[in-house]
Amino acid sequence: MKLFFQAAIGSISIHVIYFVSILVIGYIKTVNYTPEIEGSWNRVDSLQNEVAFGMTSSPFFFLFTFIGMTFFCVMIIVLFRKVKGAQG
Repeated sequence: MKLFFQAAIGSISIHVIYFVSILVIGYIKTVNYTPEIEGSWNRVDSLQNEVAFGMTSSPFFFLFTFIGMTFFCVMIIVLFRKVKGAQG
């Protein structure tokens, strides 16, 4: 049971790092964006009147990635323990 708890902590950590990095990258891109106004007036039809920030996906997708990453972390922990046990 301790193994799966450690793997779940690892999976949560990886997901948090992923979401925080996506948020930071989006923030940096938003702050550094400079629009090209002069060239846009020639093509009025290409201008957008709506802006969306973020992404949409099914909540089940994150559940499946959490479970998959947990099993991946279990395999990594077991492999690490075997290598560590073979050396000692």
